[in-house]
Amino acid sequence: MTAIWSVDTEEFYKNAVNVSQDNSIMAVVKNNAYHYGLEFAVTQFLRAGIQTFSTTSLKEAVRVREIAPKATIFLMNAVYDFDIVRDNYIHMTLPSLDFYYEHYEALYDIHIHLEFENLLHRSGLKSVDEIRQVLLHHRRNENPNKMIIAGLWTHFGYADEFDVPDYQIERTAWLEIVNTLLDEGYQFPMIHAQNSASYYREDGVLPNHTHARIGIALYGSRPYSTIDHSMIKQALTVKGNIIQIREVNEGDYCGYSFAFEAKHNHTKLAVVDVGYGDGILKSRAQFEALIHGKRYPIRALMMSHMFVEVDEQVHAQDEVILYNDDIRVDEFTFKGVGANSEQLSAMNHDSLIKEYR
Repeated sequence: MTAIWSVDTEEFYKNAVNVSQDNSIMAVVKNNAYHYGLEFAVTQFLRAGIQTFSTTSLKEAVRVREIAPKATIFLMNAVYDFDIVRDNYIHMTLPSLDFYYEHYEALYDIHIHLEFENLLHRSGLKSVDEIRQVLLHHRRNENPNKMIIAGLWTHFGYADEFDVPDYQIERTAWLEIVNTLLDEGYQFPMIHAQNSASYYREDGVLPNHTHARIGIALYGSRPYSTIDHSMIKQALTVKGNIIQIREVNEGDYCGYSFAFEAKHNHTKLAVVDVGYGDGILKSRAQFEALIHGKRYPIRALMMSHMFVEVDEQVHAQDEVILYNDDIRVDEFTFKGVGANSEQLSAMNHDSLIKEYR
C-alpha cells in the first residue's frame, strides 16, 4: 500500500468556473501549478474559459505556450534570455529602472509590464515618477524595434491581513498611481494587481483593471477564513492506508524521540503509511485525520509512517484522509499549520501515488 495524492478533475474544473465568475482572470500556475501539474491545471483552466496565465519560471512559461498556443503568458520574474521570451511571445515584468536602462535595446519586440514595487519591496519601480521616466524615455525612443509596453502591475502582499492597515495602504498607493497615469493619457492593454485575497475582499476585479491575478483560490483553498466554504471547493484528496493496529499501554512511548506517551492501557494506534517524507508537515500532525467520516488525533509523525489513535471502529486497510473537502488545506492554514501554498508545496510527488480521477 502507498499513500495517494488525488484530484477530482471535474471538481477542479467546476471550482475554476465558480472562482472566475465570468471575470477576466490571470491564472497563476507557478511551481508546477502549485504542484497540481502544469499540463493538468492549464488544460482545466482553458476549459473554464481562462486564457491568461502567469508564472515565475521561464521554463514553465515556455511549457504553457506549448499547452496553450493562443494564451497570453506573463512572466512575473525578469530574465535575461530575451530571445526565448521573444520567440515564445511571452510577456515579462520590468523589475527596476536600472534593468530598463541596461537592457531596453535588447528588449525589442518583447511585451513588458511595468511593475510597481509597493509595500512588498520584492521587485519593481519605486514610484510613479520612475514609471513616468520609463514611459517618457520609451516614447522618445525613435528606434522602430523597441519593447512594447503591454501592462502595468503590482502585487498586494497584505490582502489577507485584516488586523493591520497595510492592505489599505498598498491598495490606496496603487490606485493613485493607476488613476494618475490614466488621467495623464497613458494607456495599458493590461492592468492587474489582485491576488485571491484581494479579489474576494473587493468582490471582483478592481476598477480600471483588466484582470485579477488568481492563484490559491483556483486550487481550492480560501485565502481568508470568512469566505464561505461553498465559494471555493477543494478537489484534492491526500490519503494513506492503515497497515496495522497496535495496542499500547499506559506509559508506553511511541514514535521517534518519545513523540507520544500512552495515557491509558489498551490504547489503539493505527500505523499509517504516510509521513513527513511524503510531505506531511510536522505542524499538520498536531491535528486530526479523517477515517470513515470521523476525526481521530494524529499522535506521532515519522518519515514514512504516522500513528493515529483510533477506536474499535477502525481496522487494518482502512483509508486515512489527511486532506479533502471535509478536512481542507485552508482549515489548517487558519489553525497555524502553514500557508495554503506551503502545505501544498510540501507534498512529495515522487513518493506519493499521483492520480487524476
